[in-house]
Amino acid sequence: MSERGRLLLFVAGAAGFAALLLWGLAGLPAFGDYRGPYGDVINASAVAQRHLTNMASAINFDYRGFDTLGEEYILFTAVTGLALLLREIRSEIEEAPRDASPNRDASDRSDALRWFGLMLAGFTNLFGLYVVIHAHLTPGGGFQGGAILGTACLLVYLAIGYRAFRTVSPKVLMDFADATGAGGYALIGLGTLLAGGAFLQNMLPLGQTGDLLSAGTVPVINLVVGLEVSGGFILMFAEFLKETRKPSREKDA
Repeated sequence: MSERGRLLLFVAGAAGFAALLLWGLAGLPAFGDYRGPYGDVINASAVAQRHLTNMASAINFDYRGFDTLGEEYILFTAVTGLALLLREIRSEIEEAPRDASPNRDASDRSDALRWFGLMLAGFTNLFGLYVVIHAHLTPGGGFQGGAILGTACLLVYLAIGYRAFRTVSPKVLMDFADATGAGGYALIGLGTLLAGGAFLQNMLPLGQTGDLLSAGTVPVINLVVGLEVSGGFILMFAEFLKETRKPSREKDA
């Protein structure tokens, strides 16, 4: 196809997409006009039924927990595919790989940057744990908290370097965390089946609304999701950082 033909094809496709987009936007309700009856039902019943105060967690990890299991496995499959692909490519390279970032270590990190980065990583780690543990009480969840925990390890790399990053996040341990978090979600569902309930049915004691130990299986599922997401993010960071390692330092990774 000629250049003019490709341009005409793009213009026609872009015009069609823009028309559909404008059509969809024109059908949106006015600002502040809420048309979600299911949301009203959840707000009215979830606190009494599940003894939690975060409605998003009630939906994601209880009322539609099976759907969330599929969403978690999307991330797990993506991380697994990325790791297998990049590791296979590196194993097939006979000569030393090209340095994709030759000037990365040109300037040393100052002591102030190192200490500030470590302090920030510590606070970020604590905040991530808080988001995961309190997901049934306050906004957040295993997905959000896991991403924050993964970022805390990345801050260690930015503050100190690659070796420190690998020290605080060993590859074997992160592989185990990713797999355990993904498998733990399914095992919770199998456990409820063995207990005589439906798959992922909330069968644990609900406790007192507002307490940390409440909401039955919701905080448990949040923990395994946070474990899987944090392990998955750290594995992705590690694989991408490995791609930019200098050839002379590959053996140190």
